[in-house]
Amino acid sequence: MPPTEEALAGCSARVRSARPVRIPTECGDLPFLIKRDGTWLYQGTPINRKELVCLFASVLQREADGSWWLQTPAERGRIEVEDAPFIAVELDWTGDGRQQVLSFRTNTDQVITAGPDHPIRISHDLFTCEPTPYLMIRSGAGHFGIEARINRPTYYELVALSVPEWVGAKRHLGVWSMGKFFSLGEMPPGEA
Repeated sequence: MPPTEEALAGCSARVRSARPVRIPTECGDLPFLIKRDGTWLYQGTPINRKELVCLFASVLQREADGSWWLQTPAERGRIEVEDAPFIAVELDWTGDGRQQVLSFRTNTDQVITAGPDHPIRISHDLFTCEPTPYLMIRSGAGHFGIEARINRPTYYELVALSVPEWVGAKRHLGVWSMGKFFSLGEMPPGEA
């Protein structure tokens, strides 16, 4: 009698668990820098081939301590990132209000839809109080994630789509996507 699907699945799981886990070789600090404008540098020289940047971006990881790593199954090395490794350069939306869906294209042509798994957050500069918006691309280790900074023209499009909503006892201006409200900032008292 041939083995059942459950028996085969159990056998497959045992074979996979019997394989030794490959630990990547630590390469220390690599001469990579991702500039605030999204430019990837290798030994101080821009990487101009988008396909190569996309390849490196696909193995980018963030550790629990906030450090950035390029990691393949064979090797891993720490790199430097000035701000966020990606830039959200384009916005597309459908629907409006609570049914609105916001999708962003990054400088590496990845399309991410804002929602519970990909929240939008606003950070403010300590000196100028200027808002800087970010979109979560994917999670990292610990509470640090891998984000895209939303560029200024795309942020202005977000502001144009914003609506007032109550968040707790305060009125906020923000946008909806995938049924979740993302505050772009608190409204001054007396604003409607």
